[in-house]
Amino acid sequence: MKFNRKDLLGMRELSREEIQLILDTAIPMKDVIKRDIKKVPTLRGKAMVTVFYENSTRTRTSFEIAGKYLSADTVNLAISSSSVQKGESLRDTIKTIEVMGFDLMVMRHSMSGTPQYVARNTSMSVINAGDGQHEHPTQALLDMYSIRESKGTLEGLKVAIVGDILHSRVARSNIYGLSKFGCEIRVVGPSTLIPPEVERMGVKAYYSMEQALRDVDVINVLRIQRERQEAGLFPSLDEYANMYMLSNRHLKYAKEDVLVLHPGPMNRGVEISSEVAEGSHSVINEQVTNGVAVRMALLFLMMGGSKDEIAG
Repeated sequence: MKFNRKDLLGMRELSREEIQLILDTAIPMKDVIKRDIKKVPTLRGKAMVTVFYENSTRTRTSFEIAGKYLSADTVNLAISSSSVQKGESLRDTIKTIEVMGFDLMVMRHSMSGTPQYVARNTSMSVINAGDGQHEHPTQALLDMYSIRESKGTLEGLKVAIVGDILHSRVARSNIYGLSKFGCEIRVVGPSTLIPPEVERMGVKAYYSMEQALRDVDVINVLRIQRERQEAGLFPSLDEYANMYMLSNRHLKYAKEDVLVLHPGPMNRGVEISSEVAEGSHSVINEQVTNGVAVRMALLFLMMGGSKDEIAG
């Protein structure tokens, strides 16, 4: 099977088979990362640019190093020092980048739908690295890779997503992706952070950690966006931590081999305890490595790489 999409804009549009192709392709990419010489020539002569209108550490850096490991020429456009600060429109910025000869753009933007707009108005391939409260498809893909790597399958697992579901593009992408594999997905958090329409997505909403985590295979903890606290969506960080911070006492409700994920950055002591983050159930650091592998796989599939060069 070939990945025939020009763009990757969301998990909702991907088929189960396309997701499997991406995850399968990431396996040899992870082997490249573990080599002493982390370089293959497969995308030599290709050029990609990362354009981030929001701050990022893991996503932007992992895309950049993924491109470099595959020998693509990789450029990061620093929005804070670009002509955007002089009033240049998004359309003109994108056209300027396109005519420089880039093959692919990785974009993050605070407004939902912006990568979709860009994709319609450029010949470059576009990967959505997070748009507003809409989707973050590559985070979901690396989460799914991490789960499958540890569990051996994605089929029919019980997955709990904990925290700010209302504002989370990570939650939405995970729900869209995991649903295609028959997973039972639960969300849990304060009622003010659970969108009323979530159950229409085939998800069960809970407000009690004990009930939500009972017999689950995977717990995916979301970052509490501290700026939301100012909007009065929950009384205080201390109260949130008292009720919804994942700690060792909560793990006893889940299966013995439960897997703990977190997209980062973590607010330790708010949404997750240090004991859990660094404990035997956590694959949080492995998620970062897997993020590079998955993003390498996407660049490989979307920019025309050669499997022979990866194997070599």
